[in-house]
Amino acid sequence: MRLFFARDAIRILLPCFFLLLLAGCSDEPREAPAPKPSPHPVATKIVIGLIPEMDIFVQKKRYEPIARYLSQKTGAVVELKILSRYGNILDNFQSEGLDGAFFGSFTGALAIKKLGVEPLARPEYEGGVSTYYGMVFARKDRRIKTARDMKGKVFVFVDRATTAGWLLPLYFFRTHGISDYRSWFKESYFSGTHEDAIQDVLDGKADLGAAKDLVFYRLAKENPRITAELEILAISPKVPANTLAVRHDLDSALKTIITNSLLSMDQNEEGRRALAQFGARRFIATVVQDYGPVIEYAGHIGLDLATYDYVND
Repeated sequence: MRLFFARDAIRILLPCFFLLLLAGCSDEPREAPAPKPSPHPVATKIVIGLIPEMDIFVQKKRYEPIARYLSQKTGAVVELKILSRYGNILDNFQSEGLDGAFFGSFTGALAIKKLGVEPLARPEYEGGVSTYYGMVFARKDRRIKTARDMKGKVFVFVDRATTAGWLLPLYFFRTHGISDYRSWFKESYFSGTHEDAIQDVLDGKADLGAAKDLVFYRLAKENPRITAELEILAISPKVPANTLAVRHDLDSALKTIITNSLLSMDQNEEGRRALAQFGARRFIATVVQDYGPVIEYAGHIGLDLATYDYVND
């Protein structure tokens, strides 16, 4: 009986053995294992433009902690490029190969309309502030209260590509009966930065001017003369603070890493340190719809952002 079962077992197992042997010797190529995904998208350098909100050296120093942090998170060298004036960020975005830029609200709206950039994130400051507004201000000793008081005075704008330093004063003029500001003022000019516009009024080079509140009050902390000697005449609606937006054809995985890195900065020690050096509490998500107030404001004074010429006179 034992011999019978042994012979049966051999007859059953032997064909199985040969089948396994043939499968192992098959000439058909085996499917290669799927490659492991790279921890970072392929990118060796990311070039980010900065607008001249203040002194260019101060501006670059302020953004360097953010650039270093993004370099570590993306595995690419993040290079900051300071541009000489607001409009240059649009002119040079493609010609200089920028991958992204920290756009102001007006340049951001222009870049969305003209270049198709995609906003990612913007800083949130103490008190949950992630927006800013424009201000028209004057020296108190000039006793300027109304549009009539402005006649024959010197006005300093910032740039034709700014909300606070251009759109707001134009809207103010139109709603206060000043149809042609060039003939209304003795002189008007562009300072190039919010910081310089504020300083020019403080120093008496101009009687009144316009700039953004974030720069005004940041400077006022360092120089109490600003709030002591200047007064606010008008303010604009709130618009998004300077936002990082990137070219629409940037690698999608890289966009995701940049966005997630910024939005999670406040959740790790390294990120919190960079935020403290930058002067913000965290970054928050930003979308095209956030620029609605800028587009609406421009419409009130007859500006078509898609065709607008932002070159200073």
